[in-house]
Order: sequence, then C-alpha cells, then structure tokens
Amino acid sequence: MNFSRRDFGFLLSALAAAGAATAQTPTLPSKTYAFDDLAVRNNGANKSRAVLDGNTHGGFPVEMHITELAPGLAPHPPHHHAHEEMIMIREGTLEVTIAGKSTKLGPGSVAYVASNEEYGWQNVGTTRAQYFVLALGRENARS
Repeated sequence: MNFSRRDFGFLLSALAAAGAATAQTPTLPSKTYAFDDLAVRNNGANKSRAVLDGNTHGGFPVEMHITELAPGLAPHPPHHHAHEEMIMIREGTLEVTIAGKSTKLGPGSVAYVASNEEYGWQNVGTTRAQYFVLALGRENARS
C-alpha cells in the first residue's frame, strides 16, 4: 500500500488531534465524596486528601483538596500563580498572608487569593489545622 505526503500529513494531524483529546481534563460528574474514603497522602507531619480535579460542564477548571497542617508548619513557601484560590478553615488557626498583609483566621474563616498575588499561610496554633483548598482556573504551568 502506498501513501502520499498528503496522506501522511492527514494521518499525523488526526493522531495529534486524538492525542490532544485524550490529554484534556475530564468533565467532573455529579458525585459525593465521603471524607473517610479519600486517600491520604503523607508529607512529613502534614497530610492531604485529593477531592476533585477536572472541568465543570461549562469547561471551567476546578481542583479541591483537604490539608492537615501540623503546628508551626507551612504547606509551601509564599508564591503566586495565574489561578485563583480559596481556603476554608475547618480546624485550627492559620496566619494567612496575601500581598504582604497577614491575618489570623480560625474555624469557619475563608480566604480568597486573586490571580498573581503572592500568598502563603502557616499554622500558628498549637493543634493541627485542617482546611479545604479550592483552586479556580488553570495556568500554563502550575506551581
């Protein structure tokens, strides 16, 4: 069987499109997430549980995880990225710094970080802090 350059060009284009389609982030289904069923990832004295990561049916990317942070620790150094983030504190006390301004937050508190603002947080309490992180949107390279 003989193939022309045009045939190979078409085949390569089709393969590239098929690869891009499978590499896309999945659409999130309606689902419940029982806390005890979420896999625990240990990172030293800290723990995290991935909840969801995908696109809404409208195509908007969201990612959510739960972190348990030991007293005195921070999950990462201060940084920034293109997506927005929201944290919702369930237990403990976090000092949240956004664009150089620090605030102590306890259970029931929420912090929202806009795109490209430098932020970080640290457990300043004497017990473990547990909080939810909701990342809204995507960027070219997550940090």
